[in-house]
Amino acid sequence: MRSSSHLVRKRLFVALLVGVLLFSGLMFRLGYVQLVQGKWLSAKAEDLWNRDIPFEGKRGRILDRNGEALAYNVSAPSVLAIPAQIKDPAETARQLGRILLAPEKKIYEQITKRQLITRITPEGRKISEERARAIQGLRLPGIVVAEDSKRHYPFESMAAHVLGFAGIDNQGLAGLELVYDDQLKGSPGHVSFSANAKGERLPGSKDQFTPPRDGLDLVLTLDKQIQAVMERELDQAMAQYQPENILAIAMNPKTGEILGMGSRPTYRPDQYRDADPEVYNRNLPIWRTYEPGSTFKIITLAAALEENKVNMREHFHDPGYVKVAGARLRCWKHGGHGSQTYLEVVENSCNPGFVNLGQRLGEEELFSYINKFGFGEKTGIDLNGEAKGILFTPERAGPVELATTAFGQGVSVTPIQQVAAVAATVNGGNLMIPHLQKAWVDPETGETIEESTPEVRRRVISEETSKEVRHALESVVAKGTGRKAFIDGYRVGGKTGTAQKVGPDGGYLKNNHIVSFIGFAPADDPELVVYVAVDNPKGVQFGGVVAAPIVRGILHDSLRHLGVKKRKDQIPQEKTPLTTPIVEVPDLIGEEVSDIRNSLHDTPLEVRGEGSIVISQAPKPGERVKKGTPIRIYLGDKISKGD
Repeated sequence: MRSSSHLVRKRLFVALLVGVLLFSGLMFRLGYVQLVQGKWLSAKAEDLWNRDIPFEGKRGRILDRNGEALAYNVSAPSVLAIPAQIKDPAETARQLGRILLAPEKKIYEQITKRQLITRITPEGRKISEERARAIQGLRLPGIVVAEDSKRHYPFESMAAHVLGFAGIDNQGLAGLELVYDDQLKGSPGHVSFSANAKGERLPGSKDQFTPPRDGLDLVLTLDKQIQAVMERELDQAMAQYQPENILAIAMNPKTGEILGMGSRPTYRPDQYRDADPEVYNRNLPIWRTYEPGSTFKIITLAAALEENKVNMREHFHDPGYVKVAGARLRCWKHGGHGSQTYLEVVENSCNPGFVNLGQRLGEEELFSYINKFGFGEKTGIDLNGEAKGILFTPERAGPVELATTAFGQGVSVTPIQQVAAVAATVNGGNLMIPHLQKAWVDPETGETIEESTPEVRRRVISEETSKEVRHALESVVAKGTGRKAFIDGYRVGGKTGTAQKVGPDGGYLKNNHIVSFIGFAPADDPELVVYVAVDNPKGVQFGGVVAAPIVRGILHDSLRHLGVKKRKDQIPQEKTPLTTPIVEVPDLIGEEVSDIRNSLHDTPLEVRGEGSIVISQAPKPGERVKKGTPIRIYLGDKISKGD
């Protein structure tokens, strides 16, 4: 008995010891979980309970240099569903389908997915404020209208290829919207709430709002007024000449700032899905490569002057052609220009004269300057899709290639390369890096975060050479092939270009040219360089006839906008049978309308108002216009000349 009792006590002691050990282990574990892992487990639990409703940050605006918005976000809410909180999916789908004009079945499938949160897409994305208010008014359980936005371009297709566009999730997809997407997009925020495993909101829980961070505002070098003038001229040229395409660039030659850039055909950034991808993916001013034609002669001229290979007063005889290694290279003028100075060679865009300049330079020097002026490499402009062009290397260039390169044939360049290079020839000799980004601005404070500065890639020619080039190109506009770019009162320089296009087989196409003109003003201290190229215009295909007047229109209105005053010290325009004389507008204010009709036989009159006395007129007295320009007069009661 005693032995049995001792065994029982022993067993009880062991059981008690085991129980104490187990209880101690449990207490230790409980303490460890509570004291050591408590915060970590609480955080994990909150992650399981929390549900986030996202809110996008506002994408930064894109502004022109004067602060006018070219792209910004407008409110466009989106509809989200929390399937676990929806009481009656069928009725919810019916109600949403009615407002969103979407099939009930499609919405039903989306709101019954086994997901915590789902978007009603695409009909529920970026909806109007009216539809958003209608859905909010239904107070449907599990349906949330979240703040959202979409990109808006107030001037439709203006600068479309420069601006690019943003997608449905406000992500940059093309143009500057893509290049500067990281700075423009900001970061998202959200509203958090607590829910159980089924997704049902926990009673008594409070929502937490984490605000989004808006993107920075991008200030461009573009000038909206100059861009508008350019767009107008491009549209008019498309209607008049019906070319395959047309492009234009306006740049400040001293800073490299792009003031305007456009092309046709174009598209509307907010409707890019309806446009041809080949249109919105190809920004012609930086992407297109082609033989430049005679605008390239500016580079040959600058190199020859810099190397002292030519004096502009010495003479050259042009018989109408030049033979090089058995090849006969013709001048555009049948029979040639005969004896002329080298200034007249430039004025007349004489091919044999420029072949002679190329030969004086030689392969090594000519191609060295072509490279120094930036051809064969990207300019570095802050846009995607820039091409490099194709050049001969001195090793592969023979006498014929040297000769044709000297007048712009056989090489392939981009429009932006030409603008940057010509800017260097007239700005004092510095090759600038073209750019569109002017500054970054904090949208809340208006504080400038970062500002770009002009960047010189390298000096190419001297100030003295640049001065000689400017004078020669001003003479081209006053006396040579660029007469149609002449603007009375503004000193304009420039050069025409007419380049035969190369076909798929490598041969030149007949009656198919890219005609161009590059102009700058004021010629003695340029503020603006403008380049226009027209691809295969209908009718006459000469740069001086087609492209020069377009550049003239852009320069004239842009210079007035920039506040550049007219002067009287320009090279006088040399009259030709095709040149329209410039006359001064007479002062008609205070005159009897009957007397005016008798005295102005050759001037069309546009009469406005009632009465017999002229009280106002346009153009104003003293302005200089082409002979035959209509004068609009406004009639009324008699006034004195001093009024």
